[in-house]
Amino acid sequence: MQSWLERVWYGDARGGLWLRPLAALFGLIVRSRRTAYRLGWFASVASPRPVVVVGNLTVGGSGKTPLVAWLAARLGERGIRVGIVSCGYGGSNTGATRVSGDSDPAVVGDEPVLLARRTGVPLAVGRDRTAAAALLPPEVELIIADDGLQHYRLARELEILVIDGERHFGNGRLLPAGPLREPAARATEVDITVINGGSTRADDIAMALVPGALVALGSGARRPLEDFRSARVHAVAAIGNPGRFFATLRAGGLAPIEHPHPDHGRLHAADLDFGDGLPVVMTEKDAVKCAELAREGVYWLEVSATIGPADAERLLGRVAALLPSR
Repeated sequence: MQSWLERVWYGDARGGLWLRPLAALFGLIVRSRRTAYRLGWFASVASPRPVVVVGNLTVGGSGKTPLVAWLAARLGERGIRVGIVSCGYGGSNTGATRVSGDSDPAVVGDEPVLLARRTGVPLAVGRDRTAAAALLPPEVELIIADDGLQHYRLARELEILVIDGERHFGNGRLLPAGPLREPAARATEVDITVINGGSTRADDIAMALVPGALVALGSGARRPLEDFRSARVHAVAAIGNPGRFFATLRAGGLAPIEHPHPDHGRLHAADLDFGDGLPVVMTEKDAVKCAELAREGVYWLEVSATIGPADAERLLGRVAALLPSR
């Protein structure tokens, strides 16, 4: 079903005609909900600390999580104490809770555990981001909401929209006829637009995802990507856009045998056992769920966001300006 939907969303413009009435209904619900917040019928809750939302308009991966990690690191270098909130998508937890690098991704979600390990900053998850924000310690000066663009209950001072520069908004239709969570016009209302790959407009921030080392699942031993140049590997990805991961491996000189899985999907031992002795390479997001599956020849790929100096200064300046004392 996911593969068919993605073909409709990003390829076959005439497919899924029967989904369009459902998209119209979804659009009515989305617009009504947004209007209710604008008119004060639904209340947004302000945090005592500035909130920066990093989100997207489409389902699936656009590069939000690497950008959140980049922001946390760069702001930390400026002495700004950052905390992160997330909904904990894919986890079983229904309330608000703190997250550490040792938390169970089946409970709190895979992306929060990844961010906790990558950034080391205070992090909390909850379907209600306002409750999650309240759990962050008092020393946190600024809150980054990962994937919170549509969570209007949490008031925000700055909105950052991340767009996949290759897939953009697909066919431009709302769910389920297209990949959009909100109408495309919503993109004109955000404060900053970050384009992950592809071309940008004058006011956009250009971001790229840069691969690093291959890290052995379990031992943590690191090997340069060049060690696997021209090697056939099994590439396993349970992320929103597996094609981007496979393309990254090909650009690094590897010859991946592609094994896409549904976004946030749970991987099992059979998903990594291909019986031919070839290396298995997965994403970092998948690796946080697979510690018990560690064995010889299984790796995850480090990927980090990079932004040019001028764009980085412009982006960080907008965020830092939320803290006048800085």
